[in-house]
Parts: sequence; structure tokens; C-alpha cells
Amino acid sequence: MTQMAIVTDLNRCVGCLGCTVACKVVNDVPIGKYWTKVLRQGPFPREQGGNFPDIDMYFLPLSCQHCATPACVTVCPTGASTKADDGTVQIDKEKCIGCGACVSACPYNCRYVNEDSGVAEKCTLCTQQTSEGGLPQCVTQCGGMARWYGDLDEGIDGFRGARGETLRDFVEEFTDDDLYRLPDSGNDPQGVFILRRMAWQDGEVKM
Repeated sequence: MTQMAIVTDLNRCVGCLGCTVACKVVNDVPIGKYWTKVLRQGPFPREQGGNFPDIDMYFLPLSCQHCATPACVTVCPTGASTKADDGTVQIDKEKCIGCGACVSACPYNCRYVNEDSGVAEKCTLCTQQTSEGGLPQCVTQCGGMARWYGDLDEGIDGFRGARGETLRDFVEEFTDDDLYRLPDSGNDPQGVFILRRMAWQDGEVKM
């Protein structure tokens, strides 16, 4: 089995939106739509009634989670949305009829129907680059070295970053207790987030 995914070190993300801009340029994402969007989580008081500087706040880059059991694939009436051999969720634009069923099914609001082409679009993990041995553009352009790409089935320690380092060799030490995923509504999201010394906000996350 293979499950390609992105691991994001939230302690390193500075909310610069470099990933969002790079993604839009490389993938020709329409104005007002996003394949990757950076959300601010917080500020939240660390204790009841707490005030600055005793607060937690972090930035959360959000894109398609390339779920293990994606509802968007299940509801697609034409088979346009599929789970590829590398574990990513892809859209065959020749089969897509733009019905929007997949858009409604995504619990993370990571899909939209392109008004010009009439087909559904979302993050592909830059398959046009990764199929040639490259990295997703959001990983390549991450100035904070917060984003890492690899195969979850081989473990996240060997995920690669923009400069060729592996995740475990580069980032600050972390444990399994520092690893999080988005709330699971039955889709089994595959994106992984590292967050240390702050409380993960496990509420409803929307684009």
C-alpha cells in the first residue's frame, strides 16, 4: 500500500501564505478559490480567564486530506473522483459533469466547481510534479520549512522537505502525542500535523 501525504509542522508555520500563492500560480487556481488555505487558530487562553501572553495561537494550512475512505469518491455518479494507486484522491475532468455532489460531501470544504470549465477541482498534491520525482509546490515554496511530503506507509520520519532534508533530521524533536489529524467524520483524513506545547483545537475546520 502507498499513501502519499503532507505533514505540516505547525510550530514552524508563520502564516506567510507562500504555500497558497505558489499553489495558485502552478495549478492555475481561479481567483477566489483555493487548493491550500491558511487558517488562524486562536488566540486561545491557556487557562480559564487567561490573557496575553498566556495564549496559544497557530496557523493551520488546510487542503484536500486525500482521505483513506473519501466520501467525495463514494458519491461521485460518474466515477470521476477516484482513489489513485499512490493513495491520493484525483479527478478525471473528462468524466466530471460538475454536479457538485463531491463538493457537498467533503467535510473540509476543499473542493469547488470551476465556473469556467464546469468541472470539480481541488488539491492534487501536484501530481504533475510528484509523478516525476518532485515535490508538491506548497512544500517546495515553504519558507519556514513547515511542510513535508512522503509516504505515510513508510513512516513520517523520511518525509522530504524543500531542501532535501528528511523531517526527523531537520525539525525539532516531537513525539506521537504531538501528531494530529483533522476531525474524522468517517473519511479517515490522511494529512498529519505536528503541534508541540499548544492545545490542538479539535473543532470543526472549514476552508
